[in-house]
Amino acid sequence: MPAVVADTHTIVWYLSADDRLSANAADALDAATAAGEHIHVPSICLVELTYLVEKGRLPVVARDRLIRALDDPASPFLLAPLDRMVADALELVSRLEVPDLPDRIVAATAVALRAALISRDRKIRASQVRTLW
Repeated sequence: MPAVVADTHTIVWYLSADDRLSANAADALDAATAAGEHIHVPSICLVELTYLVEKGRLPVVARDRLIRALDDPASPFLLAPLDRMVADALELVSRLEVPDLPDRIVAATAVALRAALISRDRKIRASQVRTLW
C-alpha cells in the first residue's frame, strides 16, 4: 500500500485503538506501515486536535499520543506541512463540496501528496478526493 493521509479523527482513533475506526481504514493504515510507507498527518490536524483538547472535547492524552508518534523516528507518522503545494491543491477541492476550511486543507493535503485520504467525513468522501473508509 502506498503512503496515505489521515484525517484528524482517523489518527486519533487509530492511535487509541478506538472501534469507531472502520476495519478498512485500520487495514489501510496497517498496510502502509507494513510496506514502510508514511502515514501523513496534515499539520492542520495537529492544530485542530489542540483546539479540541482546549475545548474539552478530547482528552489531553489524545494530543500527547499524536505528538509522541510524530516525534518517534521509528514511527510511520509524518507531519505534512501546510505549504504552497497544499495551498495550490486547495483549488482542486471544491468549497461547495467541502465547505469547512480545515477539512478542505486536509483534503488538499491528500491531493497535493497524490495519496488516498482516510476519512469518515461524508462531505469529503462525496467529493472528488480519493478517500478510503
